[in-house]
Amino acid sequence: MKMNKLSDWLPTTSKEVKLRGWEELDVILFSGDAYVDHPAFGHAVVGRILESYGLKVAIIPQPSVHDNLQDFTKLGKPKMFFAVTGGCMDPMVSNYTASKRRRDKDAYTPNGDKGFRPDYATTVYTKILKEKFPDVPVLIGGIEASLRRVTHYDYWSDTLKPTILEDSKADLLVYGMGEQPLREIVTLLQKGVPFSSLTTIKQTAFLLNIGENIPKNKNWNDVTIHSHEVCLKDKKLFASNFKVIEQESNKLFADRIFQGVGDKTLVINPPFETMTEAEIDASFDLPFTRLPHPKYNKRGAIPAFEMIKFSINIHRGCFGGCSFCTISAHQGKFIASRSQESILKEVDQVANMPDFKGYLSDIGGPSANMYKMKGKVQEICDKCVSPSCISPVICHNLDTSHKPLTELYQAVDKHPKIKKSFIGSGIRHDMLVPEFNKKADPKELDAYTEEVMTKHVSGRLKVAPEHTSDPVLKLMRKPSFSYFHKFKERFDKINIRKKLNLQLIPYFISNHPACEVEDMANLAAETKDMGFQLEQVQGFTPTPMTVATVIYYSGYHPYTLKPTRTPKSKKEKDDQHRFFFWYKKENQQWIRNTLTKVGRTDLLNKLIPSTVSWKKNKEVKDTFNDAVPFTSRKKKKFNKKRKR
Repeated sequence: MKMNKLSDWLPTTSKEVKLRGWEELDVILFSGDAYVDHPAFGHAVVGRILESYGLKVAIIPQPSVHDNLQDFTKLGKPKMFFAVTGGCMDPMVSNYTASKRRRDKDAYTPNGDKGFRPDYATTVYTKILKEKFPDVPVLIGGIEASLRRVTHYDYWSDTLKPTILEDSKADLLVYGMGEQPLREIVTLLQKGVPFSSLTTIKQTAFLLNIGENIPKNKNWNDVTIHSHEVCLKDKKLFASNFKVIEQESNKLFADRIFQGVGDKTLVINPPFETMTEAEIDASFDLPFTRLPHPKYNKRGAIPAFEMIKFSINIHRGCFGGCSFCTISAHQGKFIASRSQESILKEVDQVANMPDFKGYLSDIGGPSANMYKMKGKVQEICDKCVSPSCISPVICHNLDTSHKPLTELYQAVDKHPKIKKSFIGSGIRHDMLVPEFNKKADPKELDAYTEEVMTKHVSGRLKVAPEHTSDPVLKLMRKPSFSYFHKFKERFDKINIRKKLNLQLIPYFISNHPACEVEDMANLAAETKDMGFQLEQVQGFTPTPMTVATVIYYSGYHPYTLKPTRTPKSKKEKDDQHRFFFWYKKENQQWIRNTLTKVGRTDLLNKLIPSTVSWKKNKEVKDTFNDAVPFTSRKKKKFNKKRKR
């Protein structure tokens, strides 16, 4: 592999700008993340795309907002515009836990150091730029801007906020994946169109002053949602907005959305159609060094980069539409898959990195097993308004063949320098169950499952049933837990037949809308019965642009407008979460009291068998409290001792 020189990265200082022989810049990009020149880091992708159009681009990563703000002025004024992103994660998720405690580490900063990214980074950076350079347009994008493009509930301040365009005073917002809108923005600017006239570009949003003419586009229909001020007064009307927003975000041919914000009108143009294979290949084939900028060499490793350093992203988008997830809101529900050739080219790049030891950490995407999946009849997809292709059932028009994916894994493993390729992304286990995926070929599903289990897992296969309660799962847009039982049966058969000794690790969420304490007790009892001691668990965190967050704030389901309860107090949340850890000594008396109080001694007997029996045999009690996972052999031994 060739040795990189400093000019292989996009410049970050005036010295690096001069190294390239440039006198001025076309675009200066500010990011809340450290600069890693890799296709998994949004700022690098945007920078490389702009560069591919012949623009002179510089990146200022993690500018300091605590000094004289020289980071914002050191490269001067760009000819075209400033671009701003808060980073690969919403800065509030980067900075705070679900319980609103400040995190000890920032995964997108060298050494995991905290304090280099301000809260609400996109707004903070943009306000500074507008103050310093009032005549230069600011374009915002990335996940923070994308998910906050309309009136939204902000969990960390516990307030309803208007579009981020209003708070930040940015001129234009690109939502979703930026390649297609950026291409059009740059093409028009290069033709001499003023920035202020960029009002009919798909997948962008902007504010119009009262009295300004609505830009005309004969191909679009328009829909108006309740104004920000109405949303502040009426939670039910705020909830009703979301049905429109989510459906229009996921349609192939969507309407333009209008929303009043004070004396302005927010205009959200429809999204682009799904990227073609050639378009997504072109994005991943840009000349990335795939490495952090050399300026960080002495500051320590960047945790997020270390995690994806030897991984390959094979597609974008997710048709799951889970109520608590933002993937489809940002990447869309339709899958944009790379060609096998493009993926194998990147595999070769990774395999030739000097410190590569032969192991790919992940060949995946938002959901690992959605590669190349799309509608069988395109016209049906063209008219679809459903936010999910697999909830409540798998769409009859969805081609869920896992064959292209199995063939891709096998092609990757043929590379002479690849010892093993792992699947680190989450796998949709429900799509591998013939009882749920009724139109699929069961042999093909088993072939994929066996391929993953025998060749692409390191001891543990992680899947996400998320809950056991059918009402909660229905609201989550996840299938019944009975399908997880079915998947586990298939997993166990392959495990025994192939003598693999693999563990199945399920992920679960507490405190989700519609979830009650009894649901969590049921979850604990049912998973204990299956032999699990849960470890991959989390509490629900409300993030903008999800159904679950709208319910959390408003108390109404946006599609039915029926009242829906969510655990909100710290005590309620803590109580629900404790059921995950029924095996810990400090939780057992509390569990006894709680389940006795609500009259669920049936669940109590499943979780913590009769106190009297336990006192008779201290050894058994200690064994149980030490949280040894129950295998069927241990259950028999335990029951035998109880009978004595």
